[in-house]
Amino acid sequence: MEVSPPPSGLEAEYETLFTTDSLLFLHDLISTFDEEVDQVLRLRVSRKAHLDLSGDLPSFLEHTTPIRRDPDWRVLPVPARLQRRHVDIGDLAPCDTDCFIKALQSPAQGIQVDFDDGNCPTYYNQIKGISNVVKAVHNQLPNVPHISQAPVLMLRPRAWNMVEHNMMVEGREAPGPLFDFGLLMFHCGKTLFENKSGPFFYLSKVESFMEARLWNKIFVWTQQKLGLPQGSIKATVLIENVLAAFEMEEILYELRDHSAGLNCGIWDYSASFVNKFGHRQAFLLPDRSKYVNMEKRFLRSYMDLLVQTCHRRGALATGGMAALLLPQDRLSESYRRVLATVTRLKLLEIKAGVDGFMVYDLSLIEPMQKLFQLHTEGDNQLHLLRSDVSVTPDDLLSMPAGGVTLYGLKYNIAVGVLFMNAWLSGKGVFFYRGQVEDSATAEISRSQVWQWIRHQAQLEDSSRVVSRRLVTDLTKEVTVELSTLSHCVRAKQRLHTAADMFLEVVLKRAFPEFITTYLNQDHTFLSSQSTGGRVEAVDTHTHKPKL
Repeated sequence: MEVSPPPSGLEAEYETLFTTDSLLFLHDLISTFDEEVDQVLRLRVSRKAHLDLSGDLPSFLEHTTPIRRDPDWRVLPVPARLQRRHVDIGDLAPCDTDCFIKALQSPAQGIQVDFDDGNCPTYYNQIKGISNVVKAVHNQLPNVPHISQAPVLMLRPRAWNMVEHNMMVEGREAPGPLFDFGLLMFHCGKTLFENKSGPFFYLSKVESFMEARLWNKIFVWTQQKLGLPQGSIKATVLIENVLAAFEMEEILYELRDHSAGLNCGIWDYSASFVNKFGHRQAFLLPDRSKYVNMEKRFLRSYMDLLVQTCHRRGALATGGMAALLLPQDRLSESYRRVLATVTRLKLLEIKAGVDGFMVYDLSLIEPMQKLFQLHTEGDNQLHLLRSDVSVTPDDLLSMPAGGVTLYGLKYNIAVGVLFMNAWLSGKGVFFYRGQVEDSATAEISRSQVWQWIRHQAQLEDSSRVVSRRLVTDLTKEVTVELSTLSHCVRAKQRLHTAADMFLEVVLKRAFPEFITTYLNQDHTFLSSQSTGGRVEAVDTHTHKPKL
């Protein structure tokens, strides 16, 4: 086993995290499950190849029909601290100490402690973020409530597609989620359990019940290894992929002793249609800024089915994150307009039966909690069984009507470029036109641009076709517009580098499955980790690798 030297400035945190016992635990965890991680990733490739070669569409699985038809099984009841989860803070990367402390001081029910969509996985950010979680759990952060009184920590490790370049186990780079999960469980699991505050997790990018089965095996093994009662770990699975939407009951069944429910979002889920069926004309996804929202049939059906499935099995169903940011002037018209928009969209989710959802802006916590109190009774809506819902494969696969606008194309280009620019700066989120953007919105943005080029979509507002030349010209135009916002030469150079990387992704013949995987293997991003800001250089002459 080999671990890279500590990032500059994090020597103390590194020594605290990588003790002899924690390294032994990580070695055992990763070497035990490494091959099975490869198997679930190969299964993804196999399923995609089958869909491409056969032209088939997904449906509910025949061989798991008995699980769906059995009316009696339920997930284990969740602990008291998870019963009321009306409003969580989403996308919170714990490497940002100030933001993390403010979230812990907030009245939110929970915090999505994010090592995935809202986090840029530099070595510095992973070590800093995990260290901050350990400090929070052990009450070592200033002016925050005791862990039993603070918002509950919903820890989100990286998804299966991510690797940790800075740890080698038996000659192979470590799977990113096992690196994150292992360190968090080793240093925090027992304390969280003793304080009846965890350990609780979000599981990202799960595509099948086989992946849920693997996570369940990891939970069972970890609890046994750390001396925790079986069923101590609870996890909410994010249904972010269209294939997983057809296996929601099976996913709950595999995790029935460890389930904290399912979560539905919008942008990663929508992007998965391009990922799985983007080369098919019938699945051309129209302009998301104009034609894609949770009221459309394919997304409304997905949310209704998720709520019905969860409540039928005694599991909590949670909605996505409100990305809009409230203006500071509470008396302004823009403040009222933004609050009204968030209220309308979140009321749609509450009426669908969700038990909670997320916000990014801390100023939205209390208004959204009041919305729940006004329109629901009790801690959750588990009693709402949604027997009125009957969702078919056609419902889940129906693409919304609509075309492509010049505004939507330029908006997607800007979000994609700015996301890559954020990653080159060591940040997982950025703010653009009044809302927070992360890897999920970057995924749908670059996916749409790639697909519109692939199908030579015609713009609604002119006769122009979305082509390589048009996208290249617009990317240059957008980049020039964005660069005027900065007076720093280095920042302008980084933005132009991000624009080049964006074009590289959207002009590829084959669709890159995940933008995060692509960037995490990209030389430009990896080399950027050794320059500037909080993304510090690694001094290999000072510290020897830890063996």
